[in-house]
Amino acid sequence: MKNRTIRKGFVFKTYEAENQSPFEKLFEIFKELITYTSGDFDEAIDWLRSLDKEYKLTTSEYTIDDFIEDLKKKGFIKEEIKPDGSGGTAITAKTERAIRQQALNHIFGKIKRSGSGNHKSKSPGIGDEHTGDFRAYQFGDNLDKVSMTESIRNAQINNGIGDFTLSENDLVVEETLHKSQMSTVLMIDISHSMILYGEDRITPAKKVAMALAELITTRYPKDTLDILVFGNDAWTIKIKDLPYLQVGPYHTNTVAGLNLAMDLLRRKKNTNKQIFMITDGKPSCLRLPDGQYYKNSNGLDKYIVNKCYAMAQQARKLHIPITTFMIAQDPYLMQFVRAFTQANQGKAFYTGLKGLGEMIFEDYETNRKKRIRG
Repeated sequence: MKNRTIRKGFVFKTYEAENQSPFEKLFEIFKELITYTSGDFDEAIDWLRSLDKEYKLTTSEYTIDDFIEDLKKKGFIKEEIKPDGSGGTAITAKTERAIRQQALNHIFGKIKRSGSGNHKSKSPGIGDEHTGDFRAYQFGDNLDKVSMTESIRNAQINNGIGDFTLSENDLVVEETLHKSQMSTVLMIDISHSMILYGEDRITPAKKVAMALAELITTRYPKDTLDILVFGNDAWTIKIKDLPYLQVGPYHTNTVAGLNLAMDLLRRKKNTNKQIFMITDGKPSCLRLPDGQYYKNSNGLDKYIVNKCYAMAQQARKLHIPITTFMIAQDPYLMQFVRAFTQANQGKAFYTGLKGLGEMIFEDYETNRKKRIRG
């Protein structure tokens, strides 16, 4: 097992879910661990064995070895040859999808909308693409969205057939989705500070990215999501690579990240665009025209900071709002974010790790409706 203190970044809670098989109980924990270990199967299993000793997760009838064998049979892991020629075990695309779905359930599943129904969103939408989901009528809803079939059915159930009456309480509205597109770029800071001071900040950021990817590809398939990471430089990553994301010995080149984000959004044909940026540190790096890096980790470097403000203003001219999620409470960093946000006329959230996912998802829903309706 690698020398890593998992308790600082992973809180294990004992629970018993109804009708869960021994495999399903272990699989829920395994998906969390494989995210934390950045896709390292052997390390995840080491941690699982450690947790088993502490919490008695298995029995003599179903062991960790039985669980591993089931992972193989169900197609969640595979044998592979490592670059050094040795054999090893790796997760499959099926597991990557399961991890994204779990992240979506854990984060987005907490955001409930008012009224009845099973559609998990912060608020109902006004659109033109039917979803098959229904909710109770609310004052202000367009009457053409009322489902007469479901409403009459409710009236019959509530009031009986003999003395039929239809009241406002019986009305049901069908949810719809917008056909217009929203293009989003999610920027993730992978500088070294994301794992400094004994706090794992990259794992929650990965979970948010995986959940957002799953949300958009399933609920809003016409929307687009690009994910980029930024350290000394910035580059895009694929959704399938998110579980394996790790921080590096990098400074924070926020300008490179913003530049790449705007380049990606310029290529989108639709007019609704936005940038989400998750970061915990100050901008401390720039790449100069000659290819050399200008770095300064001491305080806020005016040269670097002014470049950031210029990028924020440029995005504003392109009508691209930037929402910054600052995972830090340092006063001088908050001051920088306020000035940056003012330059872009975007939004900023000063948040700890807890609640980061919920904040991003609520903001995504709000931005999407506001931008499309506007």
